[in-house]
Amino acid sequence: MSLVSRPVLAEGAIMVSIAIVLDLISNLLPSLPQGGSVTLGAMVPILLFAIRRGFVCGIAAGMLFSIVTLAFNPPFIVSPIQFLLDYPLAFGALGLAGIFSSNVVVATFAGIFGRFLAHFISGVVWFGEYAPEGTPVAVYSAVYNGTYLGIEFITSTILLYIILKRNILEIK
Repeated sequence: MSLVSRPVLAEGAIMVSIAIVLDLISNLLPSLPQGGSVTLGAMVPILLFAIRRGFVCGIAAGMLFSIVTLAFNPPFIVSPIQFLLDYPLAFGALGLAGIFSSNVVVATFAGIFGRFLAHFISGVVWFGEYAPEGTPVAVYSAVYNGTYLGIEFITSTILLYIILKRNILEIK
């Protein structure tokens, strides 16, 4: 007996695929020196899937998304633990949106804040050497990761609100 139905698996595969395409298109935009960039809504399909199917499916889709994107974008890795934090755990955290599926803003915040926390910890532990002299490492990591993820939060919230409140997809 399968834990997840075939339609849910198919929907998850489609959402991960859409996220990957959006991420690839977003590669045309500039990225930050130690990783991280603003995308053209690449997190929206994962957040939407988590909202529709729950946080467990959302976490799995986010982790899968992070692993598949590594085939197209060389990762910035300094340690195995840093890799886990910045890739599968950070993107898996997008699935936390599924816990708050009744409120698009809170759901999007939960998913992106979960991702922020993983990147923040990684930044404090492994990327403190990039902080400008006199800047506390925690402040540097918070500003570095908060800048692009703040923009992602705003754009993802707007896109998800439009998609869900206007029934644009009307997926039953």
